[in-house]
Amino acid sequence: MVIGMKIVVLAGGTSTERDVSLSSGGMIYRALKKKGHKAILLDVYLGYEGETEGIFEGDTDWASQIGAIGEENPDLETVKALRKDGGRSFFGPNVLALCRSADAVFMALHGANGEDGKIQACFELMGIPYTGTDFVSSAMAMDKGITKDIFKAYHIPTPAGIRLKEGETESERVPYPCIVKACCGGSSVGVCIARDDKEYLEAKKEAFRYDKEVIIEQYIEGREFSVGVMEGTALPVIEIAPKAGFYNYKNKYQAGSTVETCPADIPADKTKEMQRIAERVFQALRLKSYARMDLRMSVSGEVYCLEANTLPGMTPISLLPQEAAAVGLSFEDLCEKILECAIRENDTI
Repeated sequence: MVIGMKIVVLAGGTSTERDVSLSSGGMIYRALKKKGHKAILLDVYLGYEGETEGIFEGDTDWASQIGAIGEENPDLETVKALRKDGGRSFFGPNVLALCRSADAVFMALHGANGEDGKIQACFELMGIPYTGTDFVSSAMAMDKGITKDIFKAYHIPTPAGIRLKEGETESERVPYPCIVKACCGGSSVGVCIARDDKEYLEAKKEAFRYDKEVIIEQYIEGREFSVGVMEGTALPVIEIAPKAGFYNYKNKYQAGSTVETCPADIPADKTKEMQRIAERVFQALRLKSYARMDLRMSVSGEVYCLEANTLPGMTPISLLPQEAAAVGLSFEDLCEKILECAIRENDTI
């Protein structure tokens, strides 16, 4: 890796995971600066309206604009109102120009219009190197319905469930308790557990706020885990145990809300089983570089994969950095490894 590369860390956007993305971006930006790179941090939607000449050589502390993650979803309408041009293009002022002038773009985006392959496809057409997996695998993993179809085709254990479009009547019912979640959501936004008819109706209403299609699946009573995969090889398993409720948005990002144990305190055979499933998911979805798989283990010991995250969080309390640390990989080295993979992948095109 060449020291002093020009890197755009791309974050923000207009998804419900905007605040998480900005926090990830701030952490990644600081890590790359420590590694000696000429990094800048850009909000993909708001862009940058100042002078761009020599921007990578400046001494601006780009991360100082990043605030803490709120307990609730960000006010996206307020964000959109900040665009002077009305947001006709998703890309803010000077974003594409700065990305083209960089040696690579480090993707710190989460959720829609960032993790769903659209920006990745644009960058590939423009010849811009970027971190993470490609546009095809991004799109497949972002759609939980498509993901479940692929899991079934590859015999990857996953909870039974159905897809439901807004206005449709269920052709079959998933027994209670069940999980209702937006098909293309993230960070557990729009995810609810329903244990009776009243909760079920409320859960569907909440999920349809975020997408026109939802997933309704069997709720697996038991323990929750996550497994990161780097270039096809699984990292240590981490267990996630919320102090109250389930692993929702608040419990994911508010410090002290969840007890996380890495490596997970489980039998060696279960560790190997979870890692093997995570690696199979990585292969089935044709993922590249890195990803993180979410799993649950039932009270009787069966393991189920819930979904894959192609741009997992890189906040101070995110799971993937904790897993990497368990094998001696610091946050700075993790970011460098992800960047190296992007540069290497671009060199083979």
